[in-house]
Amino acid sequence: MRDHGEPSMEIFKRKSTSKGSADRFTGDVWWDVLHAGQGPSRARLNLVRFAPGARSDWHTHALGQTLHVVSGVALVQARGGEIVEARAGDTVHTPPGEEHWHGAAPDAFMSHLALWEGTGDPDVPETIWGAKVTNDEYAAPRRTGHA
Repeated sequence: MRDHGEPSMEIFKRKSTSKGSADRFTGDVWWDVLHAGQGPSRARLNLVRFAPGARSDWHTHALGQTLHVVSGVALVQARGGEIVEARAGDTVHTPPGEEHWHGAAPDAFMSHLALWEGTGDPDVPETIWGAKVTNDEYAAPRRTGHA
């Protein structure tokens, strides 16, 4: 509550959907920024939608990233690990600095919520983008994230 007793809750207007650029994604990817925290908050939350076969490039997040799969089947892989399938309702956490990629399975659309934090330092990027995920890397054997 503000000093004069009025609620301080805010409602933010929806921003336009953005299309992922070819220098960071393979295939068609769109996102909606749901939250871009203003200091002291540095939280970021996007709803990201991937067409079948679409995927991010290899990348890292300075403070890690959490993905919550909303629909479809997500493919996620940390550098040196195997590709893991995550399904609607699953949550995947990638620790700070771990190189990884994520995208949709080849036969269905996939959407996830992506949550990460900015660094608070304009000289330290929150995300560092790397090489493209090759078709051979994408097509490698995978396992389900479920027992």
